Parts: sequence; C-alpha cells; structure tokens
Amino acid sequence: MGIKEAPTPKGKEAAGGLRQAAAKDERKTEERKGSDLKKGASRFEERSKSSDGKSAGKKQV
Repeated sequence: MGIKEAPTPKGKEAAGGLRQAAAKDERKTEERKGSDLKKGASRFEERSKSSDGKSAGKKQV
C-alpha cells in the first residue's frame, strides 16, 4: 500500500517512514556494492533469479 492509498493518517505516516527506511537501506547497499542497484524491469529480473540462476520467466517456459 502506498502513502496516498493509506486509509488513516497513522497509516500514511507509517507508509512514509517505511519508504524512507527503504531508501536509506538502498543507498547503504549501493554504497557498499560500489554501484547503483538496477531499477525497474531489470531489477525485477535480477531479484527474481533463484539460487539456481534461472529467472521466473525461464522456468515457466
């Protein structure tokens, strides 16, 4: 659920805090890695690979 979709003010505040925490963690990971994390579809593909190195799309074919 996004910030705008939260039904209560307390929910909106929690969603905002979660978004900030995720951004902070992403910056920390990028700094440690030495490069930016992939964004969008390429990031989804990278994250969807399992331990055997196959993506979800390749497994379904």
